[in-house]
Amino acid sequence: MIARMATTTRATNNPIPRFPDGFLWGVSTSAHQIEGAVDKREPSVWDTFTAEPGHIKDGSTAAVACDHYHRYPEDVALLRDLGVDAYRFSISWPRVNSPGGLDFYDRLVDELCTAGVRPVPTLFHWDLPASLDWMNRDTAERFAEYVAVVADRLGDRVDKWITLNEPAEHTLFGHALGAHAPGRQLLFDALPVAHHQLLAHGLAVRALRAAGATDIGIANSHGPTWPASQEPEDLEAADFYDVLLNRLFADPVLLGQYPEGIGDLMPGDVESDLKVIAEPLDWYGINYYAPTKVGAPQGADIEFGGLTMPAELPFSVREIEGHPVTDFGWPVVPEALTELLETFRDRYGDRLPPVVITENGCSYEGLEDQERISYLDGHLRALHRALEAGVDVRGYFVWSLLDNFEWAEGYARRFGLVHVDFETLERTPKASYGWLRDVLRAQG
Repeated sequence: MIARMATTTRATNNPIPRFPDGFLWGVSTSAHQIEGAVDKREPSVWDTFTAEPGHIKDGSTAAVACDHYHRYPEDVALLRDLGVDAYRFSISWPRVNSPGGLDFYDRLVDELCTAGVRPVPTLFHWDLPASLDWMNRDTAERFAEYVAVVADRLGDRVDKWITLNEPAEHTLFGHALGAHAPGRQLLFDALPVAHHQLLAHGLAVRALRAAGATDIGIANSHGPTWPASQEPEDLEAADFYDVLLNRLFADPVLLGQYPEGIGDLMPGDVESDLKVIAEPLDWYGINYYAPTKVGAPQGADIEFGGLTMPAELPFSVREIEGHPVTDFGWPVVPEALTELLETFRDRYGDRLPPVVITENGCSYEGLEDQERISYLDGHLRALHRALEAGVDVRGYFVWSLLDNFEWAEGYARRFGLVHVDFETLERTPKASYGWLRDVLRAQG
């Protein structure tokens, strides 16, 4: 059931600048965070992780989540009424592995097409089948086989694909720090996970091309790294962090090489693998939320953004002062999006294909969510400034359509344009939903 929409949709005094004709407007979700219906698929690493006490802050699971599996017609109606061009969702590999699992995505894609909303599936958004392990190279091969099955089934209606979502976070949070599934604390011994995901991406591109796909990208998370000071030790730490979270996942895809010294730490025939990883893309997806301020190690564990950063790391993450923060504690710095895009343009030059912002959003409570409106307003203006500066940006997806299961935070963080009552599952569009609908109408 969809409740009456919140009524206040204030924005700043000036309208959002006009984006080019053909610019793609959308919203994003992921399977594990919204689908529920865990009894209709095989287990994922997140099911195993959430079953262990202490991993999820509110003790919840995604067994029901938003029950999108059963309520997808309601959610597609929300997309239609919002007026977006496209819907970025993810496909659950564990569900596809289960009898009748692809039937759900058949129905969802048909519903989207009927509503005039372009389906943009992400083929992996962290919910690895529990029987597989990214530490094993064979998982990359299994991923390519799964991708081929999905493309064969949906490729007649889907023409824009995303291989992986945020392999950096899946490596760091899930395998290096243990804060996400599968809960390992390997620190730098987790680097094979990064390599095998990147290899899986390249193999998936090849599988999609073989199936006739012509519009393929990846969704990597990126943000500017700001040194805590101009002291040499802070500059060195910030440069290392930038390599680890930005260049480690962009350079192999865009340049066909790892940053200096990193390739020597990776398993297998790295030179041969890089030829696969660097399969040409039609566009490059960037998930942007905030910059990161980084300095030299401080000799102690640091709690930051819900994570424990161990003292033995060769950097420390610092608070960014002088900016408002979201309910998650993340700084709101729209101008850093412009900075990031200009940095990518300058760093990669003609090796950078057109860019799509595949995620951008914030966590705030309430239906009259003026902070979210302000956040989105500021970031759209920052995105337009990047366009004016010559960055080839082709689309923008808000995270997220619905309040959902926010990984290790459980249901405590609300990123949705639409409020979900997790007891009744009632959907209520927030003020930000109405604001974005008005923006899209003004954009034509």
